[in-house]
Amino acid sequence: MNPAMRHSTDAPAAGGDARLSIGAVSRATGVPVETLRTWEQRYGFPSAERKPSGHRVYSLSVVPRLRRMADAIAAGHRAGDVLPASDAALDRLLAATGSAPRPATSWAMPGSLSTDDALAMVEAFDAERLTAALLSEWGRLGALAFLTTRVGPLVERVGREWAEGRLEIRHEHFLSERLGDLLRSLRLPLDHQATGPVVICATLPGETHALGLQMAALLMAASGLRVLYLGPNTPPAELAALAADLPAAHVALSISSTADAQATTRHLRRLRQLLPDEVGIVAGGRGAPAPRPGLTVVSDFDALGGWARQMTAQASLAGRAMPGR
Repeated sequence: MNPAMRHSTDAPAAGGDARLSIGAVSRATGVPVETLRTWEQRYGFPSAERKPSGHRVYSLSVVPRLRRMADAIAAGHRAGDVLPASDAALDRLLAATGSAPRPATSWAMPGSLSTDDALAMVEAFDAERLTAALLSEWGRLGALAFLTTRVGPLVERVGREWAEGRLEIRHEHFLSERLGDLLRSLRLPLDHQATGPVVICATLPGETHALGLQMAALLMAASGLRVLYLGPNTPPAELAALAADLPAAHVALSISSTADAQATTRHLRRLRQLLPDEVGIVAGGRGAPAPRPGLTVVSDFDALGGWARQMTAQASLAGRAMPGR
């Protein structure tokens, strides 16, 4: 479950609906979360859907208008004049202050986002444009193609540019933090829709790389699994105890190429000994070992998506009542 996983198809996966958390909308538009809530209460826009958990999720289509509204307010217009304005009136407000009106589709980059374009945004530390462009690709492509044709290649490219001295560590850190925030915000609404078995996502002790795990968790949530994300560097005893307490159906592990092979083998053996027999282990990434009894290994994100959908379908057919979070 490493960002470098290869894929065999560019077709979108099911589950990539264009619904964004309020945090993702805030990052894409530059409008603070509290301001979005205030505007919804006072003016009815942006209108959110409410999940049973109480979390707001928004349609991707609200982002272009919100960005233009933010432009108008930044130019000096009052929110009370901007929020109720029609698109034509909003154009006039922007023109009156010398601001060029953004077309309604300008947030979505024309065509597809190239790795070169995304790399230029990383080099410029342009967080707003990078987030907006990636969100647009998420809504257009769906989960599988988004991860394998946009996020994965960008992570690999930045890593290679840094290793060859063309980028600095600050660029790599910037991308890691920006992608981490984005992947979490995309997973949140999917987590609350998922009805499949519970899967604990983590890395083993000594494994600090988290982006591959976050990508895998997003794909599993998009495939219907109920993800409990623990993150990196988690002891086998803690994973086993949590799996028994929930109970969980599987523990999913991301193992990078930098992982110590002997330590990985030792931790996997210990985890298998501690886990209840009915709890499976699935692992992926360039450092993952060969499959063995009690360990399922997925070779790429295509395989992971297929495995996740199979687990969800099997649970549905069996009619098992999965425990809530």
